[in-house]
This record gives sequence, structure tokens and C-alpha cells, in this order.
Amino acid sequence: MNETLRNISKKRPALRARLFASAAILVGLGVAVPFIPELKPMPAYADTQNMAQAMPSFADIVERVRPAVVSVKVKVEATADSGDEEGSMMIPDLPPGHPLEKFFKQFRDGRGGHKHGPKQFGMSQGSGFFISADGYVVTNNHVVENAVTVTLTTDDGKTLDAKIIGRDPKTDLALLKTDQGGNFPFVPLANAAPRVGDWVVAVGNPFGLGGTVTAGIVSARGRDIGSGPYDDYIQIDAPVNRGNSGGPTFNLKGEVVGVNTAIYSPSGGSVGIAFAIPSETVASIIGSLKEGGSVARGYLGVQIQPVTPELADSLGLKEPKGALIAETQPGTPAADAGLKPGDTIIAVNGEAMASPRDVTRHVSQIKPGDSAKITYLRQGKEQVATIKLAALPEVKALAADPALAKASPAFGLALAPSKDGSGVLVTDVDPNGIGAEKGIGKGDIILEVAGKSVMKPADVRAAIDEAKKDGRKAVVLRVKGDEGMRFVALAFPKG
Repeated sequence: MNETLRNISKKRPALRARLFASAAILVGLGVAVPFIPELKPMPAYADTQNMAQAMPSFADIVERVRPAVVSVKVKVEATADSGDEEGSMMIPDLPPGHPLEKFFKQFRDGRGGHKHGPKQFGMSQGSGFFISADGYVVTNNHVVENAVTVTLTTDDGKTLDAKIIGRDPKTDLALLKTDQGGNFPFVPLANAAPRVGDWVVAVGNPFGLGGTVTAGIVSARGRDIGSGPYDDYIQIDAPVNRGNSGGPTFNLKGEVVGVNTAIYSPSGGSVGIAFAIPSETVASIIGSLKEGGSVARGYLGVQIQPVTPELADSLGLKEPKGALIAETQPGTPAADAGLKPGDTIIAVNGEAMASPRDVTRHVSQIKPGDSAKITYLRQGKEQVATIKLAALPEVKALAADPALAKASPAFGLALAPSKDGSGVLVTDVDPNGIGAEKGIGKGDIILEVAGKSVMKPADVRAAIDEAKKDGRKAVVLRVKGDEGMRFVALAFPKG
């Protein structure tokens, strides 16, 4: 049999495999067969056991924290532009007749909303959570901003009336309070920020399905999604859907690391990209809302912009960092301290600032009346100013001069003196020119070129020529437009 097995195995490997299988069966029956390979346990079985032991269970955490999470139901007075509780969560625009058109329409119009009648009301809903035993609840501002009445539904089905203590649209946070009953189960805010890769658990009221739990990881931190000047979101991949707004995201200690506020979704449902307000922001804002119903933010009085590599080179900076001052508002703390357009803020209270967003967030966290140490660069030299901050006022956009005229182009720009004599008006823009590429538009007013004030097109050309002679790679324009003041670096064509 040995010789037979060898010969067959050389000619027919498949038959050899069947013979070995038969040998294995015979061994199980107690029959001695030579040339039987040593049999070992399947490694996949052991790996499966180890994997099962390594995977976390969230059951204990969920059992502890879910009683503190509530569904927030809001009666809203319908307006022409009012939507559902998840207006920031990007409901898709579906073509007429789409199978899901009616499904998503109920969220767009508000549950039970009406489009006709003298008094129009609808119902919207989101999520929230108790942060104290005496009935304070955190949720999103966009969940309750148009509220006529607010009710909470607890995990055990109880319904509680609530009132709005305060709202902060800039961070999309709101604080509610119920006086019905007491000694509510609550959850703490985390003191430490989560790391990218940490497990998180989200609990909320997606699509009205209260008490829903999902899990994932922190996929990024410090996200700016363009929702406001204080964006600093945690990005998570735990499935978060419409109705989760205002609900908590927990770490494995059962602490709230973030408040779910937005999702990115081309389809309207979760695609694994959700954004939560970090707990450190929540603690600061909710504390202010509890004290006075609003948030008082520090105000420096400057308009700032990013420092691009071209701007850094043109301004003589070693590297593109910090926030470039485009304008100093008259009569503000910054103006009183001597800060000027062209200065670059690189630190606040000794902490390095990488971008304008950093400066905005840090200054806003300082109370009005307190002082801030501002470190800035002026003509490449570091200077420090201690500035007492004012309260943040409502800021209005500056309007551009609408006048038009003809002049010689520079960087694809047609120029003429402005009517009020404040600078040089951009009357036309070549859509393929360098100026258009950098965002200069018709109606903008050029105030300075290479640090020099300009009053007529000839001043602009002279300043550009001088910058070329100095060997600059680009020339910096200070421009006033619809969005206010800004610096624009226009690179000289090569060759």
C-alpha cells in the first residue's frame, strides 16, 4: 500500500488527498495505517476564541448611563424656513416621485406640521441628557431654538415638562430644566479629551426610537465643519442619525465626551461620519448658561485671516503660522493696545496659535474684563501686549462700494479710484486671472499694496513694480470687501 500510495500521489494529487482523508477516518476507528500526517487543531478556532475575549461589551456601561438620556420633544411654531430638529444634518434633496420622498419629507416639514392655517405648529424631536440630579438637561440649540413648549421622555417612559434656561447658537448648545420630580439619574462630563481610536458609545433618539445605543471609535479630533467660528468637533464613526442631536457620546468609563450635533451624509442616514461637541466646550458653555442664560465672550477687536506661505514670504515671516490681522476696529481693546493691520498673532497667554480659529476660540473663552497676553510679530520682530478684553458685540459685514469705472488691468484686475477716496476700486475681474483665483471680486476696494496706502491705479502699479525689484515672490494687497478686511497675496508669474 505504501508504494501504491506514493505512485498515485505523483500522478494524481487529488486522489492522494482523498486517501489521506480516508486514513484519518481509519485512525479514528483504531486501524493502524502508515504515513499519516500529524493532525493539529485548526488555528482559526483558537483565533476566534481570542477575538471573542478581546472584543469589549458595552452592556454594563449602557445599563448605567441610559437612564440619564432623554428624548426631547418640541412643539414649534412653523415658519417659512423652519425644518425639523436636525436641520444641520443634511437631509437629501430627492427628485419628485422618489420612493423615499415621503419618508424624508416628514422630517423636513416637522412631524405633524401643517402648511396652512392662521396658527401653524409642528413637532420636532431630538435627544438630551441629565447633568444633575435636580433636573438640568443638555441638548442642542437647534433642537429647541423655535420651541413653544418642550417635553422630555425618560428611559422608563415618564413625560416631563421642561423650560429653556439658555441657548448658545454659536456652539449649538442649550440648557433645559425640569421641575417635575427630583433626584434624576445623571451622567458626568469627562475631564480628559478622548484619543483618536478610543471606543465610544452614543445613546439617543434616532428617528423617534428612544433609548437607542450605537458604538464606534473616535475617528478624528479638532474638526472644522464650517458651522461657526468656534468649531472644534470630535469626529466619531458610531452610527448617529436624525434625532440623535443633543444626545451624549460616552467613553468606556461612562463619562460624556461629546454632544452629538451633526452628521455628514449624502443619503440622509449614517455613513460613519458624525460630529460631537467636546465635553470641555460643553462644560464651559453650560456653566455660563446656568449662571445667566447666555454666554459672554471676550472680544479683542481684530479681523484676522490665515497666514499662507505666500503671505509669510511677502511679510518676511519665517513660516506660515498664527493669525494675520487684516483690520483693527477703532475704539476696541486691540486698537487701544496698538495692534495694527499686518501684525501676526502667534500666541495667547503663552499658548502657541497655529491658525485664526485657535485665536478666536482662545480669546472667546476669556471673560470680558479679564486680561490676555497677546504675542505678535511686527515686521518679523516678536512683541507682547497685555490687553483687557471687552464683551463680544454683534458684528455686521462691511459693504463694498458698488461703483464701476475703467482702468488698466493689474493681475487681471480693472481698477479705478474709489468714490469715497478710501482706496482703489476693483471695477472688473478677469475670471482666468490671478486676482480672481485668490478671491478678489468686482466692488472690492484695495487699500494697501506691499504695506503702502494706495489712492489710484498708478499707486497700485508702482507698489507692484517696487515689490518686483525687491525680489519678492508675491505682493500683498489689503482689500476691503463684503466679508470685511483681508490680506491677499498675489504671486508674480514665473519667468
